[in-house]
Amino acid sequence: MINAAVVPFVQKTVRSNPVLANVATVATGLMRQMTIKPFTPRHRHREFQLAKGLPSLHAIRCQIFKEKGNGQIPTIVIGGFVPDATEVAEFQRPLFREYGSIYYLNYPRHGFSAEMFHAQLADLIEDINLRGKKPVIFSISFGCGLLAGFLRTTLPAEALAVKGVVMVSPVLCTADLIRPEQQKTGGVRMLESNLKRILKTDRDNAGEVERQIERARRCFQALFEAGAENRELSTRHLSIRRKIMDVIDKTPAIGGYERVLALKEFTIPDQKVPIYTGPALTMLAELEDNLLAPGSPTLATLRDSSLREQILPRGTFRNVITTSRNDAVAHASLIFHHHCYNPLIEAWYDRLLSPRLFAVV
Repeated sequence: MINAAVVPFVQKTVRSNPVLANVATVATGLMRQMTIKPFTPRHRHREFQLAKGLPSLHAIRCQIFKEKGNGQIPTIVIGGFVPDATEVAEFQRPLFREYGSIYYLNYPRHGFSAEMFHAQLADLIEDINLRGKKPVIFSISFGCGLLAGFLRTTLPAEALAVKGVVMVSPVLCTADLIRPEQQKTGGVRMLESNLKRILKTDRDNAGEVERQIERARRCFQALFEAGAENRELSTRHLSIRRKIMDVIDKTPAIGGYERVLALKEFTIPDQKVPIYTGPALTMLAELEDNLLAPGSPTLATLRDSSLREQILPRGTFRNVITTSRNDAVAHASLIFHHHCYNPLIEAWYDRLLSPRLFAVV
């Protein structure tokens, strides 16, 4: 058995040696692949019914993966634009496994359909329900907008049981990332500029679509590198970095384009109608304003306690902050600030597990 005191020395040696670092990174990725395996729900009638009118199911179908856990509360992970769901929750996986199995919905590479996403999510929830369990749906950023649409439309229409929902740095409407044309004060952020250009691009102009998506690729790469700057990256970080860059590089232009187009379907939260009436956890990072557009309707709603209660009447709200100097928590920074997020997530799951105990406390 390796002495605990030796571990930091070994890690430092590996990081400082490019060959060893590469070997360790590949090994970490292989270990993840051994535990996270492709999964197909037993009943997929919603997916197949929708597929009847589509020219290509493969282009818009999410890949679903499963990782076995120990408890009775499964978690379904829905990622943001990037990285994949299987990567974004790398540092939450041990926590989730304590409560139950984990299901990951990775977005398709060659296209996107919010309707197909909703169908697959409904089929997956039904499959879990048939196993006698109710899942928590854990969504991040862009994925929160997809989930909100599902909760408003598909969930009420189907006999599906959900234990609760989590929204990390929610993007619930287009205006959270792209300001209306008349609002031009405060400068234009890099992400906002890229998304605006993509949404204005004609789908039939393949060359322009490719050019704008290439700009977006560089933007997302820069956002990840900014988060990694001045940090000591472990082999887990390096493995995730490799996967993220691979997804960004190898997603065809049409796949990225259609994913961005899904933003158009996101609607501003109706403050008079709940998004979801069950247990919910929403978490905002302390630097949300650095990425989201000035005047973001979702930020304005979530930062007002009375409005929060209207859209999530059984919701718990948390600001995610750090005590470390010069390392404030950025938008959806689950990878680099997991030590700030995980205690809040764990406490909420514990309340779901033993609500009467916590009510007494």
